[in-house]
Amino acid sequence: MLDSVAPGRSAAELIKGIKVIDVDTHLSEPHDMWTSRAPAKWKDRVPQVRADANGNLRWVIDGQRYLGVSSACSVVHRDGRQAEGVDFTSWQIDDVHPACSQGKARVALMDEIGVHAQILYANVLGFAGQGRGETNSAALPPLDDELRLISTQIFNDAMGEMQAESNDRLLPMAMLPWWDIKLAVAEAERCFDMGMRGININSDPHTHGMQDLSGEYWYPLWELCQDRNIPVNFHIGASDASMSWYGDTPWPSQSPAHKLSIGGTMMFISNARVICNIIASGMLDRFPKLKFVSVESGIGWLPFILEALQYQMDTSSSHRYELTALEYFRRQMFGCFWFENRDCADSIRKLGVDNVLFETDFPHPTCLYPDPFGKVADGIAALTEDERRKVLSTNAAGLYNIAI
Repeated sequence: MLDSVAPGRSAAELIKGIKVIDVDTHLSEPHDMWTSRAPAKWKDRVPQVRADANGNLRWVIDGQRYLGVSSACSVVHRDGRQAEGVDFTSWQIDDVHPACSQGKARVALMDEIGVHAQILYANVLGFAGQGRGETNSAALPPLDDELRLISTQIFNDAMGEMQAESNDRLLPMAMLPWWDIKLAVAEAERCFDMGMRGININSDPHTHGMQDLSGEYWYPLWELCQDRNIPVNFHIGASDASMSWYGDTPWPSQSPAHKLSIGGTMMFISNARVICNIIASGMLDRFPKLKFVSVESGIGWLPFILEALQYQMDTSSSHRYELTALEYFRRQMFGCFWFENRDCADSIRKLGVDNVLFETDFPHPTCLYPDPFGKVADGIAALTEDERRKVLSTNAAGLYNIAI
C-alpha cells in the first residue's frame, strides 16, 4: 500500500521525527593529524603537508612521495559557499568550512541541517588506504610496510578519538593494513574494541600480486567481521584499478570540469565490478551473514546489473547458486543514494527497501549541501513514511549499530 506517499510536502515535513543517518561523508584531514601523534622516529616520514619546488602544498609520505592530494578535498568554502567547477582543487584546510576537518564543528553542522549521525571516510591515504600516485610508481621502491602500518594505525587512533568526542555521532570506518592479512585482522580487532562500527578495504588486492577477496587468504577477516556483525564497505575509488575510471574515461579534449563530471560518473558505476564478483564468486554462500555496502555509487543502475548478472549466470555458468543475484543482494548487500530523484522510489523498491541507505557525500564535489533533503525531496516524497524512515535511518542504524 502506497497511500502515505507525500507529494508536495516540504523537506522538513518529510524528515520530521526521523533521526537521519548519513552513511557517506569524508574528513579533510588536519595537517597535523599524523605528525602530532607519530613517535619521534616517524615524524618526518608519516603523511604531512609540504611545499613542492613551486611552492605548492602537497600531502606527502616518507619525505617527498606525493600522495595524490594537493587540497583539502572540499567544495564547501569557509564562508559557506560551494565551489564552482574545479576551483576547490586549490583550496587548503584554512579555506574550507571548519566542519570539513573538525569534529565539534561537524556535529554543529549536523544539528543545523538535521542529521543525527554520519559515517566518515578518509581522503589522504585513499578511501581505503590503498595509496595513490607516486607511491605505486614502478620508478620508486615499494613504500616501507612498517611506515604504512604506523600511518594506518595513527589514522584509526585519530578517528577513534573523534568518534568518542562526538558521543558516537561521527562514526569513521576503520582503515586496514590490507597488504597483510594477519595485520589486517589484528588492526580490525583493535578498532572494533575501540568501538568502530565498520571497515573499508581495497577492493582489488589481486592487482598487487595477492589473492582476490574470494580467496582463502581473506577468510580470517571475513570470519571476524561476520562474527562481530561488522559491515565491509567498498567505497568507489577504493583501489588503484577503480581510480583509473576517473583518469581514463574522459576524452583528452574535455575541459577539466567536464573530465570531473564524466570521470566522477563512471566511478559510481565502477562498483558494479565489485558487486558482480562478490556474488559470482560464491563467497556469500560461505559467509551468509557477512554484510557488504557499495558506498557513494548510487542505486539506479543496480537493478539492471543484478538482472544482467542473473541472466549471464543462468546462460553461461554450470555452477548452481543457492540464491538469485537479487536474493543475495537483499540478504547481504546495501546500496547508497543521494542526488537521485527521478525513479528513486522505484529503484529502492526493486532492490528492497531494507537494502538502501542515504548519504550526502559531504564535503566532496557531488555533496548535498547546504540543503541535503531539499535536493532529494521529490525522490523521498514518493516513498511511504515507513519506507522513508528505513532508508533515511533505521536501515543504517541496524547495520552500523547506531543508537537512535
